[in-house]
Amino acid sequence: MDTAAQIEGTAQLDRRDRFVARGVSNQNPVVMVRAEGARMWDESGNEYIDFAGGIGVMNVGHSHPEVVAAVKEQADKLFHTCVHVALNEPYLALAEALCRIAPISGAKKALLLNSGAEAVENAVKIARSCTGRSAVIAFEGGFHGRTMLGMSLTSKVDPYKLGFGPFVPEVYRMPYPNPYRHPFGAGDLTEQAISFLRHAFETYVDPNQVAAVIVEPVQGEGGFIVPPANFLPRLQELCREHGILLIVDEVQTGFGRTGRMFATAYAPDVDPDMVVMAKSMGGGLPISAVVGKADVMDAPKPGGLGGTYGGNPLACVAALKVIEIMERDGLPERACEIGRKSMAFLRELQARHPMIGDVRGLGAMVAIELVKDRATKQPYPEAVAKISQRCLSHGLVTVKAGVYNNVIRLLSPLVISDDELQRGLDILAQAIRETEAEL
Repeated sequence: MDTAAQIEGTAQLDRRDRFVARGVSNQNPVVMVRAEGARMWDESGNEYIDFAGGIGVMNVGHSHPEVVAAVKEQADKLFHTCVHVALNEPYLALAEALCRIAPISGAKKALLLNSGAEAVENAVKIARSCTGRSAVIAFEGGFHGRTMLGMSLTSKVDPYKLGFGPFVPEVYRMPYPNPYRHPFGAGDLTEQAISFLRHAFETYVDPNQVAAVIVEPVQGEGGFIVPPANFLPRLQELCREHGILLIVDEVQTGFGRTGRMFATAYAPDVDPDMVVMAKSMGGGLPISAVVGKADVMDAPKPGGLGGTYGGNPLACVAALKVIEIMERDGLPERACEIGRKSMAFLRELQARHPMIGDVRGLGAMVAIELVKDRATKQPYPEAVAKISQRCLSHGLVTVKAGVYNNVIRLLSPLVISDDELQRGLDILAQAIRETEAEL
């Protein structure tokens, strides 16, 4: 980056400090002005490969021409009605499409909203209305948003919950079967997790008071934790045993990221009561959904669900085009290929660099966890910060994750070319080498 670009960048950061609330964090201190596919450009013309995808939002790629065209066409027709005032065709079409692709059996219905957190909040409202119960079970390492209920469900104090309490009551958190940081000691992870839940029904909360369990099929913000394959089926069995609704949070795993349209498909016997969707659903526009079994979704009275902007026509047509592109172009299959290439490269890197404690993922949802010592697994967030800085200086945008901020997650658009993917991985490897030499 030349001197003029550095000066201009510093001015923009000063502007951020003057006018943007301090609580709005920024991992990569650069101002982007243009993006296409898996690449972005800053205001000085510097090019970057995108391994963050707006935190998993750009699965179909930045400024996909078909998404852009659909939004432009809709903008010439109708911006907004508010579905509570008057229906609009894109809302109805998207609700129908989501019911078609959702990994839920039988008759389904959908509710359109604006963000993942908003969808989570409404899924819990629906569960409470349907069951007449109040309690909700979530998991350690889980992330479900930054609203008050979202924070209450989320399992990370700093920065998401620090100073924002008191939180919503009747939320109970259970250990998640983390294969790398085993929460139970030796033994079968899934059976121990289920046993802990059964114990919790004796010591924490009466199961007859639990409305729902909410779970990510692969934890996102928690560090891309992939549970054992039998965890979701066993969790569903326990829920059915006690009349508890199962909410699967597919906000980050959905829309092709893991190699399936939804990660729930890896457990074909699992039949959620509700699935929460957002992020890549809108191709970059803010939209989310709760899709669930019709009788569950119909529990609240008319007027109990919704919001002013939920199902905005512009976002709806973008989401419809995303679904079309995903299915037509085989992007979930492409995610599998991206994942195979990335995992193979990173595992070779792990063999040469002791600070890489774990390489894991599902499809193109891939991460490395950095540790100071492989034996103790002591987190190494300082290394992640330095690696991210070096990646940015070499033209790669990354994003961190994990309860300890010691995970680098790969969330490139699924339209990334093999050449772009390899260039990005090479930059990451260079940044790791340089950081390890310094530390």
